[in-house]
Amino acid sequence: MCFNKYLERLNRMQTLIKMKGTGCPSSFASKIGISRSVLMEHIREMKEMGGPIGYCKFRETYYYSQNCELNINGYKIV
Repeated sequence: MCFNKYLERLNRMQTLIKMKGTGCPSSFASKIGISRSVLMEHIREMKEMGGPIGYCKFRETYYYSQNCELNINGYKIV
């Protein structure tokens, strides 16, 4: 995958997580056009970058437990 496309995908994920509008994992994956397994891999990567990502079963959405900015090799995802 092209690095720019990867960054765009992470940026879209970041936006949906900040809005608490991801839906369940299957819905979230569908919204960004990837499989559920790829979504879970990206979420794991975002957590490794320091993203405090949680999941609310009641609201069925991913969320940040605190404000954050993710940085990837000098690229800021806000």
